[in-house]
Amino acid sequence: MAITKLGVLGAGTMGSGIAQVGLQGGLEITLVDLEQSFIDRGLENIIKNFDKSISKGRITENEKKEFLKNLNISTSKNDLKDCDFIIEAIIENVELKKQAFKDLNDICKPETILATNTSGFSITEIAAVSGRPTKVVGTHFFNPVPVMKLVEVIPGIETSDETITIAMEMAKIIGKTAVKAQNTPGFIVNRILVPYLNDAAFAYQEGVGSPADIDEAMKLGANMPIGPLALCDMIGIDVLLMVIEYFYKEFGDPKFRPALIFKEKVRAGHLGMKSGKGFYDYPSQK
Repeated sequence: MAITKLGVLGAGTMGSGIAQVGLQGGLEITLVDLEQSFIDRGLENIIKNFDKSISKGRITENEKKEFLKNLNISTSKNDLKDCDFIIEAIIENVELKKQAFKDLNDICKPETILATNTSGFSITEIAAVSGRPTKVVGTHFFNPVPVMKLVEVIPGIETSDETITIAMEMAKIIGKTAVKAQNTPGFIVNRILVPYLNDAAFAYQEGVGSPADIDEAMKLGANMPIGPLALCDMIGIDVLLMVIEYFYKEFGDPKFRPALIFKEKVRAGHLGMKSGKGFYDYPSQK
C-alpha cells in the first residue's frame, strides 16, 4: 500500500509537528482540529519552523512554498475521508481517543490505517472500538517532532503484520527511525523515563537535594542533557502525574506509586512551564 495522503487529527504541538515532517517527506497532508483557532495556531507553528529552517540554510523559500501547497486544513473530520494513513494526535484522554477512532472508522475508506500518537494508553483498547482493529497501530512521536528522530510503532493484539510494516515505512518516509515496542503502558521510552522522573521527585520530596542540585547532579554525573525536574516542568506535571497513575493502575506495582509532590503541585496549579511555576519559576510563561 503506497502512502501519499497523510491525515493528522489534532493541530496542537504534536499534531502540527507531525504535519510538518509529513510535508517535508513529500506527502499531501490534511490537518484537522475542532476549532479554526487551533488550526491557525498549528499553521503558525509550521510556518515558524519552516522559517527557522530557512534562516539556518536547511531549506529554501521555494521549498517552503512547495511544502505548504500540499497542506490542507479543516475543522471537519470528514475531510480525512481520502487519506491513506491517519495519525490521531488529540489530547491524552483515552475516552476521547476511542470516540475519535469510532468516528474515523465511519468516515474513512476500509483500507485506511488509523494510528494513535498516545504516549502510553493501550493500543488494543483503542483498536477494539475502531471497527477495524487489524488496521489500528500506535505511532508514538516525541516532542519536538521536527527534531526528535524516534517513532515507537506499537501493535495492538489484533494489529496485522501488514499494518505494522506500513507504519514502519511511513516513519521512514517522513525521516524518522522507527522501533517496534510491545503494547504495555509507556511502551519503551516512557516505561524507562517516567519512573526515573518519579524517583527524582521522590528525592526532592525526601530532602535529598534541591531541584537545582538534583538536576545539576544528573546532568554532570550521568551526562543527561536536561535535569529530571526541569524535564518534569517541560512535560507538564499534570500530564506526568496522569501517566504515572495510569502505570500504577495498570501494573498494580508499588514501584509506580506517584510521588506526593506531584499531587501537591497539581492541586496548587503549579504545572510547570505552561503555568509559570513548577519545580522552578517561569515568569515569562505566565
